[in-house]
Amino acid sequence: QFFVFCHGLLQLSQLLVSGYLKSSISTIERRYGLSSQTSGLLASFNEVGNTLLIVFISYFGSRVHRPRFIGCGAILVSLAGFLMSLPHFITGPYEYDQSVASMFSNTTDLCQPGVPGSQGNLSNAGCTPHAARENHEVLLVMFIAQALLGIGGVPIQPFGISYIDDFASERNSPLYLGILFSVTTIGPGVAFMLGSAMLRFYVDIDKVTGDGVQLTNKDPRWVGAWWLGFLVAASLVAVSAVPYFFFPREMPKERGRCGIAARKDFPLVLLRNLRHPVYLLVVLAQVNLSAMVAGLATFMGKFLERQFSLTASLANMIIGAVNIPGAMVGIVVGGAILKRFQMSLRQCSAMCVLGMFLCLLMAFPLLFLGCPTQKVAGVTYSESSEFGHRALECNLQCNCPEKAYNPICGSNAIEYISPCSAGCRVVIINAGNNSVLNYTNCSCISENGLAGFAKPGTCGTGCSHLFLPFVVLSCLAGILASTSHTPSFMLILRSIQPEDKSFAVGIQFMLLRVLAWMPGPVLYGSAIDTTCILWEKKCDRKAACRYYDNNLFRQRYLGLQFFFEVGAF
Repeated sequence: QFFVFCHGLLQLSQLLVSGYLKSSISTIERRYGLSSQTSGLLASFNEVGNTLLIVFISYFGSRVHRPRFIGCGAILVSLAGFLMSLPHFITGPYEYDQSVASMFSNTTDLCQPGVPGSQGNLSNAGCTPHAARENHEVLLVMFIAQALLGIGGVPIQPFGISYIDDFASERNSPLYLGILFSVTTIGPGVAFMLGSAMLRFYVDIDKVTGDGVQLTNKDPRWVGAWWLGFLVAASLVAVSAVPYFFFPREMPKERGRCGIAARKDFPLVLLRNLRHPVYLLVVLAQVNLSAMVAGLATFMGKFLERQFSLTASLANMIIGAVNIPGAMVGIVVGGAILKRFQMSLRQCSAMCVLGMFLCLLMAFPLLFLGCPTQKVAGVTYSESSEFGHRALECNLQCNCPEKAYNPICGSNAIEYISPCSAGCRVVIINAGNNSVLNYTNCSCISENGLAGFAKPGTCGTGCSHLFLPFVVLSCLAGILASTSHTPSFMLILRSIQPEDKSFAVGIQFMLLRVLAWMPGPVLYGSAIDTTCILWEKKCDRKAACRYYDNNLFRQRYLGLQFFFEVGAF
């Protein structure tokens, strides 16, 4: 029982490390200028190390000191977690464009006529060979950490489960495994909650004093302390690893049965299972569902942030407290229905089909619940259509740097990429905490012939009224889709020959990894990248996306999700 407790703790903290990356992915994109395709590849990269080794590990399972192997794997995972946070400590402080001269730079992004090109240095400062190299180092470290995370995770689940199953009594074994299984589903939820807590702190909380930060966490330039969660999670893993080095190689069994392990012919069994129509179809359905979940888990937070103008912290809170518990409820309800009605195989498959059909009905309206991108001058909206050529000239004499990004919302409800592009000449500052109250004297924002004013921060999508129905529907769709989880497992376990059982489940997980968990996030990330309308440029290469076409983003992101749901159905 102590082993089960330790293993539950270890699996939870291991999932914290891998799940936490997904919760802070939009923040890491912004901090290091990554496209969603790159961050999707990063998120799925831990599966690579995992897949390469899982077959060997399952094969050698009975011949090694399993607890010690688990302990070593856990230490690797912990190392990976600490490595993930390393980029924060090897790179300089986060720099963003500002209107107020500060300890970092004396350039500002206001409109300053008569100072030709004075802000040129604002945008090109970050383009030294050193900065470019720094960025490659960051990516390299993170990819290595993800690979280590995958490799370290290999022995943890299979060895833990087989160890428990070998030495627990037949009556208790399902209970223990059930406990572990529920921990595995809670894990990601806890990871998103951890993300929600950490991203409320400013990224350089350890490098700058509180009054040096002029951003609030609602600002589009805000970057939260993404690295902090990795330190927390990695420390937890390290602590959970300790007891494993003291467990014996074998335990006295709770109450006896003896079994003999049969050695099998690898290729024969593989072919026999893959030719089995029920097995093959159920695994394909699960591949579709897993591909959907992989994309959802990786980019749902980013989607909520962009579509409903939420902070990263709140988006993680919703996923961790609503969507993931919803999926758990679905899994439990599915299992309970199975047990209560003692279903036959045909009824199991009918239940899967019904669950997916209802899920489709709930998920379809989601495609229409959203708003277009707010009007951004020069990006989604050109004023010249309304005012003749005035719009092009209103900020000509300002000599704005091309790359400045410090969004403001004009009194005419149009967003401008920076105070300079709106022609604002005066900034009004709250003397107490050095934060910007508003910008005035803006030549591009005209109201009744007078120069208008603007507030710092984005105008937002004005979509808050659709947020609640969206969350409710997506949660219901998740509950319905996950009711098919347990019956689909039953279909696999009961339709194949008993001696192939563990092997078939191994093959199933391997196929899910190769066909869904690995390509899923990359596919979603690439689809999201196609909807970007303004890229941040770093050293003349695309970095992170500043603005998406929100309608396209929603249609392609949720459309892919819908496509996979139809596939599973």
